Amino acid sequence: MIGRRGMLAGLGGMSALGLGLAGYGFGVEPFLRLAVQHHRVAPPGWPPGLTLRVAALADLHAGAPIMAEARIEQIVAATNALAPDIILLLGDYGATSRFVTRVLPQADVARRLAGLRAPFGVFAVNGNHDWWEDRAAQLARQAGTPIMTRALDAAGIPVLRNDVARAGPVLVGGLDSTWAFRSSLGAHDVPRLMSRVTGDAPLLLMVHEPDIFATLPARAAVTFCGHTHGGQVRLAGWSPIVPSRYRNRYAWGHVREGGRDLVVSGGLGISTLPVRFGVPPEITLVEISA
Repeated sequence: MIGRRGMLAGLGGMSALGLGLAGYGFGVEPFLRLAVQHHRVAPPGWPPGLTLRVAALADLHAGAPIMAEARIEQIVAATNALAPDIILLLGDYGATSRFVTRVLPQADVARRLAGLRAPFGVFAVNGNHDWWEDRAAQLARQAGTPIMTRALDAAGIPVLRNDVARAGPVLVGGLDSTWAFRSSLGAHDVPRLMSRVTGDAPLLLMVHEPDIFATLPARAAVTFCGHTHGGQVRLAGWSPIVPSRYRNRYAWGHVREGGRDLVVSGGLGISTLPVRFGVPPEITLVEISA
């Protein structure tokens, strides 16, 4: 039988543990951790002998104190050190939390991201927040161009809006945000993008939100997404809250369905609450081969 003193000691230990875990989730993982998450993908029909290293950066959510200038520069340097063949920027570059004390100008964020280096190119897509943070673009609907899009283009990083570009031995396609005008209406146009795919080179497809993967054509060898942040809190491979109608199905990591491959990055920044637990900020590195 446990006495009163033992019960109090046990409760005190549990409280200390809880405070420690909360301190880690709010004060350490989102600010100080930077992981490299590796995935190896072998898509059906991938050309024999072709190995491609793709680095994906998602959900930067730039803004002090969590994602200030020095942090962005750290991420850029760490990504370049991995020597990827292609770098994909998967959207949501601006701040989206009321805990941000200083918003970084879009041109400043783009200028720092322009330090990324890859022999076959650096490509970007819009995220939902890139649209939501620009009232004029929202009002113009599909005819609009978010401020962040213009900043990245001016910095020499092409933003693919339902378009395709050549990247060495492969094609890179980018769908615009499927949540551009809130979750019921997007700026994406799959038929337009697919009409621009020519030849038989493998297609790497970028789109910020992963839910569309369920209905995408099989022509894409690998689809790269962000948006979910891995749920920001992930316990034993499960995320309690995921901004997806499919919940944990597309929450994080490499997913293979029907012979098709999806990689969902856990992202770099935070949204809503300044917490990460069990899903540290990540540079997503994908090695693709036959």
